[in-house]
Amino acid sequence: MGAANSREPGQAEAGSAPSKMSSNCPVAEDPAALTEGSCPLPAKYRSPHVYNVYNQKVEPNTAQASPLLQSLLASGKLDPRNNMPLEPNQRPWPGQEKHISTERLVSTIPKGGTASTWVYPSPQMFYNALKRKGKGDDVTEDDMDSVILAHNSMNELTWRKVQQWEALHPETQSEATLLRFCGRPDNLSPLAWMSSWLGGSLPFDRHDWYVDRNGQEVRYVIDFYFDEEKAGSSDAFKLRVRPALDTVESGLDRMRMNIYRKCAQWGIPCPLTGAPSRHGDASPQQQQQHSGTPASA
Repeated sequence: MGAANSREPGQAEAGSAPSKMSSNCPVAEDPAALTEGSCPLPAKYRSPHVYNVYNQKVEPNTAQASPLLQSLLASGKLDPRNNMPLEPNQRPWPGQEKHISTERLVSTIPKGGTASTWVYPSPQMFYNALKRKGKGDDVTEDDMDSVILAHNSMNELTWRKVQQWEALHPETQSEATLLRFCGRPDNLSPLAWMSSWLGGSLPFDRHDWYVDRNGQEVRYVIDFYFDEEKAGSSDAFKLRVRPALDTVESGLDRMRMNIYRKCAQWGIPCPLTGAPSRHGDASPQQQQQHSGTPASA
């Protein structure tokens, strides 16, 4: 995701995914009834469409699909969550001079419709993706460990910020999962456009994350910023995460969150609940004071 995905963590495929998955999923509510080649997703999560990494609907076996894509779709080797191969390319890139790790780390981000979490791409997968997309000219084999570290950290931070918003819905917060995501680096969000028009910097990437909230699909917009003056420090990256204004509920959530954040910053009780604010970007000290949890926890 930007730093958070080279359109590849997503690439995060679940390590426990079946060896075959079909875009035409049979209905199987009983997990014990699932067989090789059947879809592991509960019926309520299924869609007749397959999405690619740019969130475009892909119709299997059509003239619009490339021969390679048609072959992968026909063979059932694509993950319908992100339209990426279930067996990723871990081979060295042609001309690669040094070994790059193929180890994949497991994220803390729950993968919708499964009991597992998303799995991050390995440094080798990430390197291959950059080369394949013509973006790796200034990246060397020695850079990949630090690139992956930044990539994974950005994803984890993004999910924590999504959870802050989901805390506005405590009845379903613990059940929220990430269904799919897409990179949209060439599409400025309204907030990013307005911010840049007022003199702010442009984000280096944008992602849309689709979260399952107890059966309700909620789209989140994430803008990624990088401060060159703070390069090398943990403050160099900045994220703006918020639910997209697709529904009235998301608009109300934005209003509520702004109120909670201001109250947390000012150290005053929330005028909506009368309780100390525990939502949003309160400082670690404020969070410790309100929750009794050590700031380093």
